[in-house]
Amino acid sequence: MAIALTDAAAAQIRSQLARRGKGLGLRVAVRSSGCSGFAYDYEYADELRQGDRVFESGGAKLVVDAQSLGFVDGARLDFVTQGLKQSFAFENPNVEGTCGCGESFNLKDAAVANGQDA
Repeated sequence: MAIALTDAAAAQIRSQLARRGKGLGLRVAVRSSGCSGFAYDYEYADELRQGDRVFESGGAKLVVDAQSLGFVDGARLDFVTQGLKQSFAFENPNVEGTCGCGESFNLKDAAVANGQDA
């Protein structure tokens, strides 16, 4: 299982944690939500929980819980700017499609089987 971070994502994680003054890294989870079924959930990781996996690149850490890991295996996290909006964005080979607003997504059958439903 692997997740990659772009240089831009690593820099943003480091910057947010430095501004916050504490934290281990960025925690990402996949939860049931939205019109397409699933959405990414981001928060600061101040500690590791049982079953967490840590992926490190460019001096930044991404923490993923065991339940979400199958949904994001092989993905790449980027930090992008589109107009005035800046956000983290996954390039995820497990995603089959997204809703019109881009906030939620549905997964390929194999990813759902690997993640055992979020």
